[in-house]
Amino acid sequence: MAPITTSREEFDEIPTVVGIFSAFGLVFTVSLFAWICCQRKSSKSNKTPPYKFVHVLKGVDIYPENLNSKKKFGADDKNEVKNKPTMPKNSLHLDLEKRDLNGNFPKTNLKPGSPSDLENATPKLFLEGEKEAVSPDSLKSSTSLSSEEKQEKLGTLFFSLEYNFEKKAFVVNIKEARGLPAMDEQSMTSDPYIKMTILPEKKHKVKTRVLRKTLDPAFDETFTFYGIPYTQIQELALHFTILSFDRFSRDDVIGEVLIPLSGIELSEGKMLMNREIIKRNVRKSSGRGELLISLCYQSTTNTLTVVVLKARHLPKSDVSGLSDPYVKVNLYHAKKRISKKKTHVKKCTPNAVFNELFVFDIPCEGLEDISVEFLVLDSERGSRNEVIGQLVLGAAAEGTGGEHWKEICDYPRRQIAKWHVLCDG
Repeated sequence: MAPITTSREEFDEIPTVVGIFSAFGLVFTVSLFAWICCQRKSSKSNKTPPYKFVHVLKGVDIYPENLNSKKKFGADDKNEVKNKPTMPKNSLHLDLEKRDLNGNFPKTNLKPGSPSDLENATPKLFLEGEKEAVSPDSLKSSTSLSSEEKQEKLGTLFFSLEYNFEKKAFVVNIKEARGLPAMDEQSMTSDPYIKMTILPEKKHKVKTRVLRKTLDPAFDETFTFYGIPYTQIQELALHFTILSFDRFSRDDVIGEVLIPLSGIELSEGKMLMNREIIKRNVRKSSGRGELLISLCYQSTTNTLTVVVLKARHLPKSDVSGLSDPYVKVNLYHAKKRISKKKTHVKKCTPNAVFNELFVFDIPCEGLEDISVEFLVLDSERGSRNEVIGQLVLGAAAEGTGGEHWKEICDYPRRQIAKWHVLCDG
């Protein structure tokens, strides 16, 4: 047989053909992958959000809403736009789609001489369907303000109340606040947020997020409280505290709103309400209560024994009931704090009994440059504690504080107790 011969040119053509097919296959694969990614991206952008923003707090029975109707969100929004009636000029209307990036509503140009536009904006009762009814209690506006409060406008708070009978849940939606005063004198604006408490038990305490640099914050935050029977709603009250966040010191209190729920009927649906923000009930200096302190200076060991015995006649925590007081003890040497202690919290009492002893080591001879500061605070879960009153004992202190200090210096190793009136913190 004759041998089979293959030319060198045929061997050179095989790698060329394989390379061409490989290139076509790579191009096809990349094109297919890009097409699949585009399809997935477009399908995700068309989906409606799977849930609404809700709050979940530790120790409070607050749960997300039922998500079974999540597919209906888009259809409901379209139907609402089509069936949306024209609103009169003096009616209250919140258009959530016209908010800016900070969540604020655009300001409307109001005439300075026409306050009737705000007074004619009466709250309405919104039902879940197309039914509407007006509650007589919701028509009561905050026109009964005193002359001093009318001069200092602190803004208006808008919110809605609802009771879900299927879930036995009380729902509060904090919508927005308008016309807040500027608490920052440099930027002439505020960083507002709202704390809400259900009275009288004060078990349910929540707060909104902080909105930066705005006087018309739009929060639109919903708080759902489970386990509250409908028969108990009439006995409760809502206390809103409007504050401005301050990074470097205690937050500024703008004002407060108190809403007794007695007489408010929630059986027919959601109720949209608004109330004028009033000035907080500031305690007078003479009404901050008294503190019983016992001191003993041991010159041999150079120690100071401080006993926080009692507090009496402590003021109420504004309109939200009794305070939950405790005492912080700060030791200063040459105006520099060198040690700190604190007592336990006493629940819901204006006359607290502490009987707690603290021993401080004195870094120098004598008590000339030493002073002790007592701060009585109201314990607030989930927020900064409010100072009820302050007391300073030392050589430079005035009144009973200076007298008490002089006695323990003159009579060392003797336990001396005295009542002291608290002053502004």
